[in-house]
Amino acid sequence: MYGSYTTIEDTPALRFERRLSHPVDRVWRAITETEELQHWFPSKVVVDELLPGAEMTFEFEDMPLDAPSSMGGRVTDVDPPRLFAFYWGEDHLRFDLGPIDGDHGCDLRLTVALGARDKAARDAAGWHVCLDRLETRLGRQSAGGEWREYYDEYRRRGVPAGAPIPGE
Repeated sequence: MYGSYTTIEDTPALRFERRLSHPVDRVWRAITETEELQHWFPSKVVVDELLPGAEMTFEFEDMPLDAPSSMGGRVTDVDPPRLFAFYWGEDHLRFDLGPIDGDHGCDLRLTVALGARDKAARDAAGWHVCLDRLETRLGRQSAGGEWREYYDEYRRRGVPAGAPIPGE
């Protein structure tokens, strides 16, 4: 369940894989529709159309005063229902979906190319929590662990750390 830290073309990156017991089409809706994203994604997502080049805005609620309340992004790739990729600020997120168990399940792979190496453990814990919430949204019983627990484990596993943690 834990993600892994790697480099892709000299860029620090995180990779996560989840095997979900829902069809690819259902998972596609959960990762692309605003009404679904609000249940698991870390911000409100505003995008007019899912087309390459489309501008995105990520609006944050309940952020500490010293943190920005919004951030920009841009759609880079869309191939329904298999690929959705976009910039989340300086990071590039790529969701790849594939069928498993016939068409009854979905293999979800999230790759996050990071803008900075020292935030890998912090962001790994955050995306881990988000993916747990996605699974809960799709019907899994348990909500998973807490951010601090995951952060400590990613650091223990040697994932680079050192970036500031909002609110601390």
